[in-house]
Amino acid sequence: MARSVRRTTLALLLSGVLSMTLFVSAPAHAQDSAWTVSGPSARSGPQARLQLDAATGALTLQVSRGGRTVLEPSPVGIRTERADLSRGLRFLGRERHVVAERYRTTAGKDRSRNVRMTETRFRFRAGEGTRLDLVVRVSDDGVAYRYVLPEGSGDVLGETSAFTLPADATAWLGAYRRDNENLFNEYPAATAPTGEYMAQALFETRGGYALIAESDLTGRYSAARLVHEAGRPTYRIGLWDERVESDGGLSTPWRAVVVGDLATVTESTFTDDLAPASRVADTSWIRPGPALWTWLAGGRPAGQSLSMQKGYVDYAAQRGWPYVVVDAGWYFDPDQWDVTDPDWQTNSWMPELVGYARERGVGIQVWMHQRDLDTAEERAQWLPTLERWGVKGVKIDFMDSESQTTLRWYDEILPATAAHHLLVNFHGSTIPKGIQRTWPQVMTMEGVNGEEKRVNTAQHLAILPFTRNVIGSMDFTPGAFHRPQRPNAASDAGELGLSVLYESGIQNLAGTPESYDARPLARGFLEQLPAAWDRTRLLTGRPGDSAVLARESGGRWFIGGTFAGAARTAEVPLRLGPGTWRVDLVLDGPDAPGGLVRESRVVRGGDTLSVPVVADGGFAAIACRPQPGRTSCDRPAS
Repeated sequence: MARSVRRTTLALLLSGVLSMTLFVSAPAHAQDSAWTVSGPSARSGPQARLQLDAATGALTLQVSRGGRTVLEPSPVGIRTERADLSRGLRFLGRERHVVAERYRTTAGKDRSRNVRMTETRFRFRAGEGTRLDLVVRVSDDGVAYRYVLPEGSGDVLGETSAFTLPADATAWLGAYRRDNENLFNEYPAATAPTGEYMAQALFETRGGYALIAESDLTGRYSAARLVHEAGRPTYRIGLWDERVESDGGLSTPWRAVVVGDLATVTESTFTDDLAPASRVADTSWIRPGPALWTWLAGGRPAGQSLSMQKGYVDYAAQRGWPYVVVDAGWYFDPDQWDVTDPDWQTNSWMPELVGYARERGVGIQVWMHQRDLDTAEERAQWLPTLERWGVKGVKIDFMDSESQTTLRWYDEILPATAAHHLLVNFHGSTIPKGIQRTWPQVMTMEGVNGEEKRVNTAQHLAILPFTRNVIGSMDFTPGAFHRPQRPNAASDAGELGLSVLYESGIQNLAGTPESYDARPLARGFLEQLPAAWDRTRLLTGRPGDSAVLARESGGRWFIGGTFAGAARTAEVPLRLGPGTWRVDLVLDGPDAPGGLVRESRVVRGGDTLSVPVVADGGFAAIACRPQPGRTSCDRPAS
């Protein structure tokens, strides 16, 4: 028996996933009314304090860090059609264990993840006799909880979950909309306008930063938004559906708060860490990388032209970009195309384009409207056909809903695309919320006011790295140098830096071939972009003012920075590691608006890099170790 246990433990360690369970079951006592849950390490991470009010039987959760308050005591509770589980609760007991996992991702800030968090399950009973388990997890970078209801609890009618901030907290919020594509703005947390906000809100408190998020959202539930009343520092959880259907037992999504200093929050993978493990056994076919996306250049006519698309394939091949994305227009209006006709596939020029691209080492991804994939019959027509043609991925657009019904559609399309080896980019969609860990073929998602929008601000650009992009890959589609309405229109270096600053498993580059050729320094930088990142570090920044991130791949660090406001000399700490570094900077030239210049400097790790930036501008850079005979950090020509 002992030998068998050792073999099992060794197998778990070798697999990279080990959950260590140390059950401490505690009986209910009258004095048991407050409990503290800390993270598993000795670092100064967050602490959660759960308290049961003796008079009302209501629960609150408080979060602190380093002895300072991050969240004031905030309501915890859920209501079903059979019981109000926000009050009248009696404590029954608790169990604690340590979750320790290691996993790899196909995209994201860091390819290798090492997870350690404590989990405590608190068991309660309501006056009606209904059971409620509250599961609380704490790691070095976050606090999360979820409700677990037994079978027979009935449909969910809402939550009383809320987040109460200290009165002097600062907030960065985006008004809620169904596709998560609004601007972020800065407010005092308590006096922000009455309304609904996206559940990706960042707050600054004396105890550090707190990013409210959600994880493990599927069709068993309904998506959350934040509901706020001006004059109060509380943000309540509102659900898309007034009634969430539940046929059996239910584990709700995680209500998560990413906690720490700004670097900790920005670099965090907490929402991924909370999500279930990958359901795709073989991920060898999942390959991230840059893509040439020409929608902002040519629109629908480009999608209808085989010759234009072949030209884009040639251009991508010359640049070394692994993908071309063909957007709307490549297939007929579904109302005019009879997919029941057995010969309907022969009407498309897509197989010819895919073959042409394959010969040149380029993969084709295609845009599709969700309405053409919303039934099992349509998916059975389209997905095998795309796979047979050799299409590498599908960009699915216009879900425009976070209802339980739409989330159930996600539950169906995700295993189907994985089965047919199709990468996925969701547009008009929800935001990742852990989906990229569970379904690693999801390369990116929109859910952002990105390059396509005609209303944007430099402040918004400098908030996204600390809000939306913390949650997961973000299809902002940088590189649209030809668009005069972009907020950094006077800074091509700033636009170039967005290709690094914003992480996306498929980085859809939105410029025209002509705009790249007119900017050879930008084109050369974009030719160097890696397929994925090994590590991410925040070098400096403050939401709405500036953001400079460094991302490492194969020993080289790529750096992107954006700045809102007046021209300045930015002081950037180069915290890449000790020793000597060569830094190749791409900057805006002083004599030619929009012109680019390149500077190379040799500095030491830990030094501060002084970088001139124009108003509402930025920069891009590559850092590497100096090597004899090498005069730049560029990848050697193959």
